[in-house]
Amino acid sequence: MSRPVSYFPISPMMLFPNAMGNFSVYLWQGSDFVLYTRSGQIFTEIHRTKLYNNGVKEIYVQSDDRPNYEKYIEDNLGPILTNDALPMEDRSKVFYEASSNVVQTVFSSKLPGALSSSYFNRVSSIVESSIRFLASDNSLSALGPFISHDYKTYTHCIHVFIFLISILNTYELDEQEIFECGLGAILHDLGKTRIAKKILNKRGALTTKERRTIQSHPLHGVSLCSQLPLSQNTINCILFHHEKMDGSGYPAGLSGNDIPLPVRAIAIADIYDALTTARPYADAMPPYDALKLMRHNMREELDMDVFKRLVAVLGGANMI
Repeated sequence: MSRPVSYFPISPMMLFPNAMGNFSVYLWQGSDFVLYTRSGQIFTEIHRTKLYNNGVKEIYVQSDDRPNYEKYIEDNLGPILTNDALPMEDRSKVFYEASSNVVQTVFSSKLPGALSSSYFNRVSSIVESSIRFLASDNSLSALGPFISHDYKTYTHCIHVFIFLISILNTYELDEQEIFECGLGAILHDLGKTRIAKKILNKRGALTTKERRTIQSHPLHGVSLCSQLPLSQNTINCILFHHEKMDGSGYPAGLSGNDIPLPVRAIAIADIYDALTTARPYADAMPPYDALKLMRHNMREELDMDVFKRLVAVLGGANMI
């Protein structure tokens, strides 16, 4: 017996004139789903106008076509995020779901000796498409409800990316530099795919050997990206995100101004998200408590100017 067909709703604004999707679109009419456009058919402005004139707020895609729909959204992410006709909340949801889908795919795949160029291109596209969106007013506050407090490596990387871009936007950096650092943020924990989960998720205290194993993840991350055209900014963010201002970090024990500004920023974004998400060995802290801990207990380890900028952007987004 064939299984029943299921559908999921999307906004008509998520379909773009002159863009073809490999999924069919359906309308709900009274008691059944009715085909509106077929897979492979170009969605036109006439289609959009008809939906608008008839007051259609939701259209539907079959659940089996979700991967094709997600690929379509990924390919059109830039136009979605810059479409001011879409509510900020809708754009935030699309950004978070699209980026989560891509980064989860990368982190859960059985990576060979290096990150493939196809995966890298998908991650680069996500970063490039979202830089200007994350620089816009209210984007951080709109993303707040989607930021999960249940830790996963791939969502952690997205959160660090979001917080890092918010911090860097308070400095006078050009878009290319912000892109390079954002790419490093998305990939900063890629090396953890080379660490056994039983060590990463251990509830009790780590042995010295286990701690050294975990501390090898920045080197693994750079190694996995060794065949890719990464800038020095991107490499620095992957390799040095655990360095500390007092020289107590790893892997190189850098200190003070020897640590590049973007690395000082990603270190703070990394710690903040780690403290405010639940892990097997620690409960999530409320934002205010996490910031208080960082200020009083990690003052010598962190760049306090960067820290103050994080506090300012979180406060402006009503996230404290």
